[in-house]
Amino acid sequence: MNIAFIGLGNMGGPMAANLVKAGHRVVGFDVVPEALEKARAAGVETAATGADAAAGAELVVTMLPSGRHLLDAYQGGLLAAAAPDTLFLDCSTVDVADARAARELAVGAGHRAADAPVSGGTVGAEAGTLTFMVGGDEADFAQAEPLLQVMGATVVHCGASGAGQAAKVCNNMILGVSMIAVSEAFVLAERLGLSHQALFDVASRSSGQCWALTTNCPVPGPVPASPANRDYAPGFMGALMSKDLQLALNAIEATGTAAELGPLAAGIYRRYAEEGGAQTDFSGIINTIREASA
Repeated sequence: MNIAFIGLGNMGGPMAANLVKAGHRVVGFDVVPEALEKARAAGVETAATGADAAAGAELVVTMLPSGRHLLDAYQGGLLAAAAPDTLFLDCSTVDVADARAARELAVGAGHRAADAPVSGGTVGAEAGTLTFMVGGDEADFAQAEPLLQVMGATVVHCGASGAGQAAKVCNNMILGVSMIAVSEAFVLAERLGLSHQALFDVASRSSGQCWALTTNCPVPGPVPASPANRDYAPGFMGALMSKDLQLALNAIEATGTAAELGPLAAGIYRRYAEEGGAQTDFSGIINTIREASA
C-alpha cells in the first residue's frame, strides 16, 4: 500500500520503519528535522509537509502528541490533500471526545476514520509487538488490520469510534495504579530488610503478579530488560503517563464514575512529571516514593 505517516517520533518512526520492512511504500512527515533524517535512514520517504505526504495515499496514519495536534493536522491540510474516501487511522493517545471529533471531521471531508491507540512503548514499537485498540467501523477495521499486524502483536477491535481510546485510557489507568503499588511494595520491602529479588520471586509467582512487576520492574536486577537497569531511561516517559492519567481523569469526571485510585494516581504522576520525572521512565516513580520515605 501507499501509506502516509504523520508523526515520526520515538513511536511513529519505528512503526513506519516496520511498514517499510513489510514492503509498503511509506511517505512520512514530522516537524522535527532529526526525526525525518532518522526515518529516511530506515527507508521512509519524507515529504515537505503533512499534506504532501497525504496526497495520493491509500491510508493516512497519524501518531501525534495530543488531540489538539490531531485536530489541527486534520484541519490544516491533511483532509483536504487526501484522495476521496481515504482511511485515516489515528494511533495517537487522545481524549475520547477528540477521537470522535476527528472522525466527524474526516467523514465530513469525504473520508473514513478509526482510532487505534497503542500500548507497548518504544520497545514494542521497534520490535513490532505493540497492542492496538481500535475504534471504528467493521469495514475500516478490516482494511487496517493487516497493517496493524505488521506493527503489533495484538490487534483488538474494541467497538465504534472512540472505543479504542476508551480502552487505552482504562488500560493505562490500571498500569499507572499498579506501578505505584509495585513501587510502594518494593520500598516497603527495603525498609523491612527484604531483598528485591526475594520480593520479586514471591510476587511474580503469586497474586501480586502484574506487567508493572514482571516486565517493567521498578528496581534493577530481577528483570534485566526493565528501564530500572538503564537508570530509568524510557521506556514510557513519566510525562506520557501523566498525560494518559489526565485523559482517564477527564473520562472519570465526564461519566461520573466513582473512582478513587485513578484520580490519586493522576495526581502522583502529575507531580512526578513536574518535579523532574517527565523525561524518565514512569517506573522511576519508585525514587519519589523512596525519597519521601527517608
